[in-house]
Amino acid sequence: MFTGIIESVGQVESLQQLGGDVRLRIGTDLDMSDVHLGDSIATNGICLTVIEWGQGWYSADVSRESLNRTTLGQWQVGQSVNVEKAMLPTTRFGGHIVSGHVDGVGEISCVRHDARSLYFEVTAPVELAKYLAEKGSITVDGISLTINHLHGNVLSLNLIPHTAERTNIGSWKMGTKVNLEVDILARYIERLLLGEKAATQSKESKLSMAFLAENGFLK
Repeated sequence: MFTGIIESVGQVESLQQLGGDVRLRIGTDLDMSDVHLGDSIATNGICLTVIEWGQGWYSADVSRESLNRTTLGQWQVGQSVNVEKAMLPTTRFGGHIVSGHVDGVGEISCVRHDARSLYFEVTAPVELAKYLAEKGSITVDGISLTINHLHGNVLSLNLIPHTAERTNIGSWKMGTKVNLEVDILARYIERLLLGEKAATQSKESKLSMAFLAENGFLK
């Protein structure tokens, strides 16, 4: 579990093809003294399991599922990535609940300055729109952010100078692909509203305005 508060900007040091999936190595200035085999480290919002590590680096294996559902399949050696170690029970909870399980890949569709902040618009996959809410939380490449405004599946974000300095958003530009994780609470609420119908739910969600009205959630 993570908070979406980035601890370090790391760098992809190697990408090794192994039997159809990938082993990668990330360079980082994180303190690795408390890391153990099997620990989780979020890398651009993807929860990765540490299989090897040393001072200034860690390695992880990446499954085909992660390659297909995230931007990792397009990563290049030398690119910057946001890094966060798993939270501790004593950690100050400064962001929101982040699982590191990417829901989809979005695309940066607008970039401009807004006073001292940077303003971005991100086009999310259409199927994720129902989980987004104005002033709600979203994770973008591992960063816990607040959705300022929402127009369909296009969300706007303002990032203050501190966030810009401590993350890799300086590399974002028009067309950049980013990992998105919706607020986990929205996922569970959807399943709860389905009730017993969740057991027979098809791959396509049955949660709709008609369903909500039929079950008394809309008047």
